[in-house]
Amino acid sequence: MDFCNMQKSINGITLRKMMLAGASLLEENKSYVDSLNVFPVPDGDTGTNMSLTMRSVAAEINDCADNSIEALSEAFAKGALKGARGNSGVILSQILRGMSNSLREKPLTEIGPKQFAAALNKGAETAYKAVTKPKEGTILTVVRMMAECANKLAKKKIDMEEMLKQVIDQGEETLRQTPEMLPVLKKAGVVDSGGRGLVIVFTGFYKCLINDETLKINYEEFDKVQSGSLDANGFENNEAIINLENLGDIQFAYCTEFMVIQMKKKTTEADIDKLREKLMEIGDCVICVGDLSLVKVHVHTNQPNVALGYALELGELTKLKIENMLEQNRALKAKRAKQQVELKPYGIVSVVAGDGLSALFKDCGVDYCIKGGQTMNPSADDIAKAIENVPAKHVYVLPNNKNIVLAAEQSKSLVTNKTIHVIPTASIPEGIAACLAFNSEATPEENDVQMMEAIKDVKSSSVTYAVRNTNIDGFDLKEGDIIGLSEKAILAKGDMVDQTVETLIEKQMDADTVNITLFYGEAVKEDEANLLCEKLQAKYENCEVSVINGGQPVYYYLISMQ
Repeated sequence: MDFCNMQKSINGITLRKMMLAGASLLEENKSYVDSLNVFPVPDGDTGTNMSLTMRSVAAEINDCADNSIEALSEAFAKGALKGARGNSGVILSQILRGMSNSLREKPLTEIGPKQFAAALNKGAETAYKAVTKPKEGTILTVVRMMAECANKLAKKKIDMEEMLKQVIDQGEETLRQTPEMLPVLKKAGVVDSGGRGLVIVFTGFYKCLINDETLKINYEEFDKVQSGSLDANGFENNEAIINLENLGDIQFAYCTEFMVIQMKKKTTEADIDKLREKLMEIGDCVICVGDLSLVKVHVHTNQPNVALGYALELGELTKLKIENMLEQNRALKAKRAKQQVELKPYGIVSVVAGDGLSALFKDCGVDYCIKGGQTMNPSADDIAKAIENVPAKHVYVLPNNKNIVLAAEQSKSLVTNKTIHVIPTASIPEGIAACLAFNSEATPEENDVQMMEAIKDVKSSSVTYAVRNTNIDGFDLKEGDIIGLSEKAILAKGDMVDQTVETLIEKQMDADTVNITLFYGEAVKEDEANLLCEKLQAKYENCEVSVINGGQPVYYYLISMQ
């Protein structure tokens, strides 16, 4: 199928398809990007986080009925902001946000080389500003060099196809240089994973622009990730829309759902794609998936009769449902008025993986636990929704992972009716320490200081397994080896979990340590954890050693030393 016509510049329709193409190619290659993780542990999630961010972009693009460059630019920036996960996803979202701002500075009907170069330059600039301490040899360097290349090319007589090709070539060249900029990449024998993900996205843009026949955009997959979840019939529920504060915010009032069956003899697969495009012209939140045996359709529109008419051209209709979301909104607001509760002064949101750890954080005063962690980073939108669920004026957010801190910071821009305090906890032990330091009688400023001070006193470490062969931090690791990690490096390697825990603790022990807490994961039995605790208590008589069922995946033990 032709996804884009051969064009020397980019119009709105082409921009829409390029964004879907970038998301599609990254989704196809996310496992490879994940494999470029420096540490050989089962948390190499750069590709997954960037892909989920781009899937959110695709969802927002699908929801946008307007094919103008201004509307689509706003849509892809909004999607990236809401879906940003992990540091790599947040940086990618900032690149797209900067590009969007540039493209919306003045009305455009087409994006030429000069406009594209200016947008990419703004994207690089915005991404750098989003990171407190920018580090060269990362995705930041790659996007900066790509932007500098685009700036030089824009001064020449060049079309968009050739510009994109050369910009991608520059990205590849910069990627090859990243191991020389970051010694840790050179040691691991990999290029920067975030930079690789970015180049893949731009390669998707290029493949679309030149009408590469090998590129397949999975519309059905992207349709599944539109805002909101799917109901039992596979259609999107309208909770997010009917929850809108103002009725005027509901642009399309009628949620229209149906299935097309008994296709006419003349109907082809191409007609299904055409139906989707027609529906996008009269509404948003479009889902149009299936084949010549059955097509599921969902659209929010002010012309449900027109939507049904389009579908009748393909075949018969069944399971029709049309709901008035304006009426649903009014009913919901009336219900809420009766249930209005007064906001309390403080609330706490924490990112946690494992039932045991969730229970522990709630015992420590946390109002809402977001399921997530190293291998499943929540998006900025996930965190914002959790904050909205806490009836408090001031909400403290504990990311409990350094790869979630940026998404937590980004969630601030999605919540306007509360004051959000992000305490940059980089581990579960730091999160617990911050919770225990919180004082409901103190001022917000005092709590900020106390919680930040508390996390400085914690030494966090973990025990997991190697997912590939490598040589790093002086260890020759084989896939399956048990490894012990501090916050900065691998400190222990062994064949047995308990042995590795002992070595890890021994290497971090000092005269100031008085408390050792072991949080055992889902792969460790309770009696095994208790035996290890007893052994450590006998070895370190001057310390209090305790064990807690964390139930976390991936990590055999999370260890706190204070």
